[in-house]
Amino acid sequence: MEERLQKILAQWGIASRREAEEMIRHSRVQINGVLAHLGQKVDPQKDAIAIDGKPVSKKQRPALIYLLLHKPAGVVSTCYDPHRRPTVLDLLPKQLREGSGIHPVGRLDADSTGALILTNDGNLTFGLTHPRHSISKTYRVLVEGHPSESVLQMWRQGVMLDGRKTRAAKVQLIEHRAEQSFLEIVLQEGRNRQIRRIAQQLGYPVIKLHRTAIGSIQLQTPKEPFLEEGKYRYLKDHEIRFLQEQITQPNY
Repeated sequence: MEERLQKILAQWGIASRREAEEMIRHSRVQINGVLAHLGQKVDPQKDAIAIDGKPVSKKQRPALIYLLLHKPAGVVSTCYDPHRRPTVLDLLPKQLREGSGIHPVGRLDADSTGALILTNDGNLTFGLTHPRHSISKTYRVLVEGHPSESVLQMWRQGVMLDGRKTRAAKVQLIEHRAEQSFLEIVLQEGRNRQIRRIAQQLGYPVIKLHRTAIGSIQLQTPKEPFLEEGKYRYLKDHEIRFLQEQITQPNY
């Protein structure tokens, strides 16, 4: 049965669909000895798939890996960066990053820090990053100035970005510090640099942005020591189940 090439590579745990598309764009994937193209459909029962000249197959699929990483500032949330900036994979040991197909689920911009999930489960990645998905993400944000309650309420109700209103959000003032304010923000969508763009638009630019949790998965819990910047841990079984449940819910 024919399916899109990037879907097959994701199902086999070789890369996320997004990363598979990048591999195809960079002429790294061949089908029956011929360079693959985006949108191409293949039959894995009949067609020979190779990456960088090396054959790959479903039988070679590595064991599934699920990690929580505390991303530091200055590190990009990709597997490869053409500008040679450090990537999140550079924070992992060689045995994890080579041949496993592990990749980040979604992104944190280079200047932001905090919780990021990495996995080689392509189906999970596709589900969690689908536009219709609504897993919550919690952020602690330091902004310039002291936004008023009316400004915070405006943010909660949704703000126009690129001609489309953002979803309702939870925005809470944590504390004022001199000419700055700490906010806790919970989003159920992830547009590009969304918090930074809204804060700038409302007149309170972001100084620091830190993601503390993805759904119920937190950098620090009463039973877990704080995960230091640049470090990772394996997800617990109940955390993996939580993620899998998110993509099988009826509203997905």
